[in-house]
Amino acid sequence: MRKSIDNVNQVASTEPSADDVFEAIHTVMHLYRSGQYRDGPHGLSHMEGKVLGFFAHHPGATQKDLADHSGRDKGQLARLIGSLKERKLLDAAADEADRRSIRLRLTAEGRGALKTLQRQARRLSDMAVAEMSAPERQQLVTLLFKVRANLEGTR
Repeated sequence: MRKSIDNVNQVASTEPSADDVFEAIHTVMHLYRSGQYRDGPHGLSHMEGKVLGFFAHHPGATQKDLADHSGRDKGQLARLIGSLKERKLLDAAADEADRRSIRLRLTAEGRGALKTLQRQARRLSDMAVAEMSAPERQQLVTLLFKVRANLEGTR
């Protein structure tokens, strides 16, 4: 944080730097994610939760569909999918029209694990903003959208 001096009121104040802002955002997200996945179902990682979420919204999609959607490395995704299949959270079946293509769907256990993650996320979200008024929440969202827009403008 940078220290500045108010010469009129003779008060020293500390202004947060851009680095301070992003360190705070990073810390909040780390606390949120670790809380969401701590003691979670099947010892899932954040990326495994994202993969389950993708196939919940796109049942019957392929590994290639996931790679196209996420932009992630195909090898990393293959390992994640393999692990989820081993734990009986994803089910794989050959495509009727193209036997080389494998369609993936959540199992009942996979749907249950995803629901647990979603419940934990809602509980943490509610806890994180519990002491904020509606106008404070709106102000925070507005400011974060500005940060996002600034970053998207650099692409």
